[in-house]
Amino acid sequence: MKEISRGRPPLNRRGFTLIELLIVMVIIGLLASLVAPKMFKKIGGAKHKTAKAQISLLGTALDSYRLDNDRYPTTEQGLEALRQKPEGVETWDGPYLPKAIPHDPWGNAYVYKCPGEHGEYDLSSYGADGQAGGEGDDQDINSWEN
Repeated sequence: MKEISRGRPPLNRRGFTLIELLIVMVIIGLLASLVAPKMFKKIGGAKHKTAKAQISLLGTALDSYRLDNDRYPTTEQGLEALRQKPEGVETWDGPYLPKAIPHDPWGNAYVYKCPGEHGEYDLSSYGADGQAGGEGDDQDINSWEN
């Protein structure tokens, strides 16, 4: 008859020890702490590039509006004039954008002024903080700087 030993599991059924699991978890944590900051920097840069691309797209739509109406929408009419015909504009041939006016990558509305201080119109995203000025992710993205 075969005797069953209760003190030690058979060699083919051994698992990882607690120390081995802790060492693996520490290594994974160290790797994550090295990689995560670099990934977050790329996310911020991608949002800035997206905002620049959207401002460029909105600028193209504003130029199409101007071609049809001989002027840009007023500040009061805003960017909505690209999607819906404003009152008193007879030559409007829109919509000039296929979809709704996008928010910037941080979820804030773009700031539109016409006449602008830097050109015929100013179009800006105030960055992550939603306020004028700032550095890094809070830096403004402006149509006259593209």
